[in-house]
Amino acid sequence: MDRKERLAIIEAILFASGDEGVSQKQLAHVLDTTELEISQMLDEMREQLCQSDRGLVLLEMGEIIQLATKKEMAPFLKKLVEAPTNQTLSQAALETLAIIAYKQPITRSEVEEIRGVKSERPVQTLLTKGLVEEKGRREGIGRAYLFGTSPLFLDVFGLKDLNELPPLPEEVGDADVETEADLFFEKFQETLKAVDVEEK
Repeated sequence: MDRKERLAIIEAILFASGDEGVSQKQLAHVLDTTELEISQMLDEMREQLCQSDRGLVLLEMGEIIQLATKKEMAPFLKKLVEAPTNQTLSQAALETLAIIAYKQPITRSEVEEIRGVKSERPVQTLLTKGLVEEKGRREGIGRAYLFGTSPLFLDVFGLKDLNELPPLPEEVGDADVETEADLFFEKFQETLKAVDVEEK
């Protein structure tokens, strides 16, 4: 099996894995090779995608690698997301998006603390759809990725800037994190309905 075939296999695996992505360890196991070789091939694939007129890029989130769309594709993704028959965001993804919108920049672990459940998949879904993007890294141990909403997010939901999001109460009081997450989601749903009414 030559290098081109191995690259094609990696591309196929990344495509098939969708939002969940795969790790270098998994790729090394499937191709019966070392993680070092996988890393080199991923660098080569990343360079090829960046230099080509294709609509995809390689995205890394921790140990997970996945194919994602280029920012230039945002106007077309916007049409897809806005289409009534293509509302594919799950409640988990919408809730995660609401928390990121109000609390950005925020790490995935901070999102999980608010939601009370693992949020890796919803975050990956939002990254893939171009609604959120990386905003650097948190200072300190681990230097976790920070996430925030993208320009596409504003376009999709008809907002000029984040100041148009409905304000949250200044004090949540002693409410637990689950109640706080419910509040974010409720306010976010109100925003979506308001945008819907304006468009009609």
